[in-house]
Amino acid sequence: MEQAPAAGPLERLASTRGYLRVLGLSALVGVPVSLAAFAFLALLHWLTHQVWEGLPSRWGLDPVPWWWPAPWLLVGGVVVAAAITRLPGGGGHVPVRGLGADAVAPSHLPGVLLAAVGGLPLGVVLGPEAPLMAIGAGLAVLLSRCWGPAEGTPESGVLGVSGSAAAVAVIFGSPLVAAVFILEAVGFSGPRPTRVVLPCLLSAGVGALVFTGLGAWTGLPVASLALPGLEGPDRPDAPDLLWTVPAAALVAAGAGLVHRLGRRLEPLAAARPAPLAMAAVAVTAVCAAAYALLTGRSPVEVLLSGQDTLGVLTAGAAAPAAWALVALLVLKGLAYAVSLAALRGGPIFPALFLGAAFGVLLGGLPGYGAGPAMAAGMAAATAAVLPLPVSAAVLVTLLLGSDAAATAPIVLVAVVVAFVTARLVDRPRAAEG
Repeated sequence: MEQAPAAGPLERLASTRGYLRVLGLSALVGVPVSLAAFAFLALLHWLTHQVWEGLPSRWGLDPVPWWWPAPWLLVGGVVVAAAITRLPGGGGHVPVRGLGADAVAPSHLPGVLLAAVGGLPLGVVLGPEAPLMAIGAGLAVLLSRCWGPAEGTPESGVLGVSGSAAAVAVIFGSPLVAAVFILEAVGFSGPRPTRVVLPCLLSAGVGALVFTGLGAWTGLPVASLALPGLEGPDRPDAPDLLWTVPAAALVAAGAGLVHRLGRRLEPLAAARPAPLAMAAVAVTAVCAAAYALLTGRSPVEVLLSGQDTLGVLTAGAAAPAAWALVALLVLKGLAYAVSLAALRGGPIFPALFLGAAFGVLLGGLPGYGAGPAMAAGMAAATAAVLPLPVSAAVLVTLLLGSDAAATAPIVLVAVVVAFVTARLVDRPRAAEG
């Protein structure tokens, strides 16, 4: 008779009264973490607005000229390089390694904050989700020193993951998406997700409530993943599903190319972080300038995470033409690759933006609607870059809003095709290693 596997630390924890204490602490952690995340995002929003809208408007530089990103990116590169080389923790998680959900020492938080505030609003092609996760995990560890449990215990680990979930719920606009991302990122399997998901859901839910209330009170915009101007079909038809398979494979191959370039550059960035950080911002500035000069459009479309500029792709007559989309994909993809390797931030939102742009380009295929094409592009790019297939499907489904039910089959097919394609493309490299 086969013996049942021995219970792990989480299973033993869940069967004790200490688990109820962890649940209570997770709810409490959601409050200070959401307050910190709100302040962090408000600061990023204010700085981004000042650099790319407020100052150019006051100085009569509307639209933003091609050269405007260069000095800001230079400053950002210096700040990020200082955070990586001078402060504990190396400025936080390296984004080309995916979405890290590891424990973060409180002593690392100053470097994480400096790298994020010094780089993300000044044009670095990364998102705020990784710094938010670090803030949530680091604050949870700091609070656990006051409230217990002791560091290094299963209780402390669950509390840290719950802190990350509460912080990420702020940027994703949904505690459910945050919990799914965290659980898939930490890689739990078997019965363990049930033990971890409850504290994550509780902390993320409390944090989302606090954050939503703060947004209503202060008037600052609350994170929303609704994509404006996108009208999908009542239901996908056969051509939509047939086109989705090769489209998702193509998007995954393109996203994989960008990600592989970042991985190849990472060892250089690890050996010489300051010079590579400066090289990365220089490449980003050149890409932004080239895009503006070639297309006559704003260089900001190449910069930043893309979270706030997704609407540009669905802006009707104001949206980029096909040739401008090609330039955007190439130049923003290159800036994204170097940012992944040498700078600090999150990898999700630039992947979403590039996938959406690829989808708009492919939407001109016969019988392929713009809505299904964008849904497939976003799902495929996210699943290929992270790679977290369940999280990619949930995130893109939320992003599509009222069209989610109609495009869900497209999203699921695209995620599966992209995930398999990315694994097949990476297999030769893994075999060589």
